[in-house]
Amino acid sequence: MVAIRVPKVTFQPPTFNSFEAERLHRKQRLAAAFRLFARFGFSEGIAGHITVRDPEHLDHFWVNSFGMHFSLIRVSDLILVNHKGEVVEGNKPVNEAAFAIHSQVHAARPDAIAAAHAHSPYGKSWSSLGRLLDPLTQDACSFYEDHALFDDYTGVVLEVEEAKRIAKSLGNNKAIILQNHGLLTVGQTLDEAAWWFIAMERCCQTQLMAEAAGKPISIKPEFAHLTAQQVGSHQMGWFSFQPLYDTVVRREPDFLD
Repeated sequence: MVAIRVPKVTFQPPTFNSFEAERLHRKQRLAAAFRLFARFGFSEGIAGHITVRDPEHLDHFWVNSFGMHFSLIRVSDLILVNHKGEVVEGNKPVNEAAFAIHSQVHAARPDAIAAAHAHSPYGKSWSSLGRLLDPLTQDACSFYEDHALFDDYTGVVLEVEEAKRIAKSLGNNKAIILQNHGLLTVGQTLDEAAWWFIAMERCCQTQLMAEAAGKPISIKPEFAHLTAQQVGSHQMGWFSFQPLYDTVVRREPDFLD
């Protein structure tokens, strides 16, 4: 058996001595992710939401308020929602679809600290094909045998039962393609979930471009599987987000307010 070599990453997600410190860290990362999603063109009117589980109240999550543009979101704008869909911190409304989808994803996946969903242009374009991504590139291998397809679009997800079916289809994967809808990703950190969404959107763009140009050649299964272990780990997902976080801190520090 050949040993699998993976890129060396010495940096690790931080640890915390209090719920308050960890909560602030998660909220700062969440607000930064919204700013980045706006920069990448993932905002689409009132659609889209990213959530992060509260470190103390595990059945509560922090989320963007309904109708606020991603580019304006600050830490102080985030709201805390409980398992009933009630806003327990903050004075702004919650998106019903955000509660339905994320409450069920978080309930089904205790390991998922965060989840991201948006109506990004390439993700929703690719979703209309009703197909999984192929391992066309090294980056796409992050999702090799680690993403699912929900192929039963029935309108805006407002009912919990519909959201439960999405969560069931997601299974233990890091991502799911919602047919005729868009992408959803999860992670053990907010950083990871946000990075996988950004990366998956780019993979959708790459495959759409490649198929428009000709007949792309997929990476062989054994090498796609190997590469997935090298570039698709939780740690690599977290670490890949750090340069983006540093960029938004430098360029838009008001999000920390």
